[in-house]
Amino acid sequence: MAFRGMMARLGSGGARVETVLDRPETTPGGAVTGTVHVVGGNVAQDVTEVRVALQATVEVESGDSSWREEATFGTAAVAGAGRLEPGQRSQVPFSLPVPWQCPITAIDGWHLRGMRVGLRTRVDLPGSVDPGDLDPVTVLPLPVQRTVLHALDGLGFAFRGADVEKGRIRGSELPFYQEVEFAPPSGLRGRVNELEVTFLADPQGVDVVLEVDRRGGLLSEGRDVGGRLRLGHADTDVRAVAAQLDAAVRQLGARRGWF
Repeated sequence: MAFRGMMARLGSGGARVETVLDRPETTPGGAVTGTVHVVGGNVAQDVTEVRVALQATVEVESGDSSWREEATFGTAAVAGAGRLEPGQRSQVPFSLPVPWQCPITAIDGWHLRGMRVGLRTRVDLPGSVDPGDLDPVTVLPLPVQRTVLHALDGLGFAFRGADVEKGRIRGSELPFYQEVEFAPPSGLRGRVNELEVTFLADPQGVDVVLEVDRRGGLLSEGRDVGGRLRLGHADTDVRAVAAQLDAAVRQLGARRGWF
């Protein structure tokens, strides 16, 4: 029995966990729902807590170096302490709120290259290896966010890529922020290298942060943060939003002497 207990602590013959999502898609401000299935191992084990959290891959920059790491956010406990008997099966339903500023990972059935968000399930077993589980989650844009992306496409900005940067900008609520990158239309080439868009959403709407001419990141000393456009959730007319975006970009251009 002592050997079996040691092996359970090392992860062999211990509890198993699997999370089944009701659906793999969600939106900022929405929820991820599902059921955590926990199956007891060969020996009885004490469970301290069962929790779920969202996890995103973020880019970290320090000096001339950069790397990727996993950032956990939106954590919630779904079950407290208890004892898991050998072979015992437990099912724990959950509903995890998705932060409004969660990165989006897909639009119109197209995955944004470089975006990775998942649901991490952890079972705390004192003195044991955590039998965790990670399930991919697709985060679709809010209607107003989708409108902005389509409006930029109509203005001639071509999607170039997206990433999630570790750090904060004014108005951000998470320890990272997403940048969606666009190549400029022909009329701005040679004057604008790139347009970066960051969505800072909340229950009332979204701040659209516009940044141009990348020079080392939004947190770099002396870098112009660019402009901001405030939209409500009901602002889903592509032509009207395109006109506001065009005016905002032109205002940035006037400040920098593009025109």
